[in-house]
Amino acid sequence: MSTPRYPLLFQINTRVRLSELSAALGRPATLDDISEAELDQLAGDGFDLVWFLGVWQTGEAARRVSASNPEWLAEYQRVLPDFQESDVSGSCFAIRDYHVHVDFGGDQALARLRDRLRERGLRLVLDFVPNHMAPDHRWVEEHPDFFVEGTGEQLASQPQNYCRIDTAGGSRILAYGRDPYFAGWPDTLQLNYGNPALQDALLGELQRIAGQCDGVRCDMAMLVLPEVFERTWGVAVTPFWPRATAAVRAEVPGFLFLAEVYWDLEWTLQQQGFDYTYDKRLYDRLVHGAARPVREHLLAGLDFQDHLARFLENHDEPRAAATLAPDVHQAAALITFLSPGLRFFHQ
Repeated sequence: MSTPRYPLLFQINTRVRLSELSAALGRPATLDDISEAELDQLAGDGFDLVWFLGVWQTGEAARRVSASNPEWLAEYQRVLPDFQESDVSGSCFAIRDYHVHVDFGGDQALARLRDRLRERGLRLVLDFVPNHMAPDHRWVEEHPDFFVEGTGEQLASQPQNYCRIDTAGGSRILAYGRDPYFAGWPDTLQLNYGNPALQDALLGELQRIAGQCDGVRCDMAMLVLPEVFERTWGVAVTPFWPRATAAVRAEVPGFLFLAEVYWDLEWTLQQQGFDYTYDKRLYDRLVHGAARPVREHLLAGLDFQDHLARFLENHDEPRAAATLAPDVHQAAALITFLSPGLRFFHQ
């Protein structure tokens, strides 16, 4: 199954969609309950790729953090006026295991969904989160050296970036996963790319995932670039992405890699094997509303633009209709979705 030069991708928040179906059906819904009519509609609307966000198994450790963080609780209550604690499921980016969540029907339900998508010419995209894992991932016990370790001094001076974890092998101070410009994500632990065994283990996970789908959207893909990782953690690392993309495609030709990436590192990741990279720069310029920067952005060569993922919203951005006036929204949509590259539509 080939992908057209400028494919269309549709993002579905799996837990939200299954929650909607559960309410309609009066029972817990799984991936098997996504109807034939819904898949027919996606194919009929012209989409090529469907990204099911958040299918992997999450755990209680991350959920407890999500249910107790005051800042996050305030945001939940702002978004959901009828919010209650049972609404908290934990972040789908705090992955405990790269197997499909038991609530969603497990790996077998995903395999059946993939077959149904393929019957309609649709390719399945799933998540890969390279930077961090959930605190209750099995590697914390089995391979604590896979994670960035801290000191007592760092824990005392940077409690927003480090925590103490009790393991069978004793107490350890480990770093939260983080973006260098913000405090750590306290529902995750930071993977250590300076350990070659960790890179090997992640590649193994990625190769197994590639047997379950047709592509991966790689969360915050630039965080594991050697220059970024060393600047953040002071640890020299060997490049992961060129090796990983080549190894997966050697086994699964045509497998698609989509990078969430910022900081003008789009071209860097394209050169390391990514088919498409987020074009946040165009989004920001459209929101800003100045024509010249948008026009200049679209003067870049097609060797670059053909590999950009254009969007007006995604799960990390506010809804476009709330951000842009109606006439600006229409113009921005024309520019975004008629430009070269992958066109990325948010559910």
